[in-house]
Amino acid sequence: MMNTTQSRFAEALLDRTRPVPADVTSWTGSAPVKRYGVYRNNVATGLARALAARFPVTEKIVGEEFFTAMARDFVLAHPPTSPVLLHYGADFAGFVADFVPAASLPYLPDIVRLEDAQTRAYHARDTAPISPDVLTRVTSERMSGLTFHFHPAVRLVRSAFPIVTIWSMNAGLLPLAPIKDWRAEDALVTRPELSVITRQVSPGSAIFLLALMRHATLGEAFDEALQADAEFDLGRNLAELMRSGALIDIVAEPSLEA
Repeated sequence: MMNTTQSRFAEALLDRTRPVPADVTSWTGSAPVKRYGVYRNNVATGLARALAARFPVTEKIVGEEFFTAMARDFVLAHPPTSPVLLHYGADFAGFVADFVPAASLPYLPDIVRLEDAQTRAYHARDTAPISPDVLTRVTSERMSGLTFHFHPAVRLVRSAFPIVTIWSMNAGLLPLAPIKDWRAEDALVTRPELSVITRQVSPGSAIFLLALMRHATLGEAFDEALQADAEFDLGRNLAELMRSGALIDIVAEPSLEA
């Protein structure tokens, strides 16, 4: 009985078409429509503010009033499925993409995806990255057959819009200014120690990283990157990847020499 009562109470909180659950009473003895309505509003507002805390740059771009209205609509359509709100809003980007009032900002869903990636990177399992000098133990003959294991925090967000520049301006890392070179930007999110780092990577680098993330060999990933960028620099990209703390293991066949 208790679980049924609690379920009805919770379901009606975010579904305003439902009446106050029959089991809910007040000291006056009548259905507390007004009090339940206040509680409904507080719950929706609280969840909307939780989304604002998770997507601060998105809120800054559209403004607090617009974000709150958009977030409340999301909350009503996508109530939490867990009492832990750490990852609540994982499907917020898809909602924003279909949110008609935000249609004039086509890049906004990708900003949401970027902020989601940053949150996930921050809370990812902690593990030590490999030392950059580990590659010195690999012979040139084995190099092309290497495969890589990435740190749990690593995320790659690809976009047809300049999302790294837009995010950096609204996060206070760059001054706000008109973007003259409006082009696609891809973002690599890493957490080499305790700080989340977001940096732009070239299209060739993004293709290279995606190939490695699906466990393609270094040689295969290099070939894919070259198809997208004939001037792709394998040495520079591999060095930057090692320095970023993005890798936790390298596997070669046969195994690395002792």
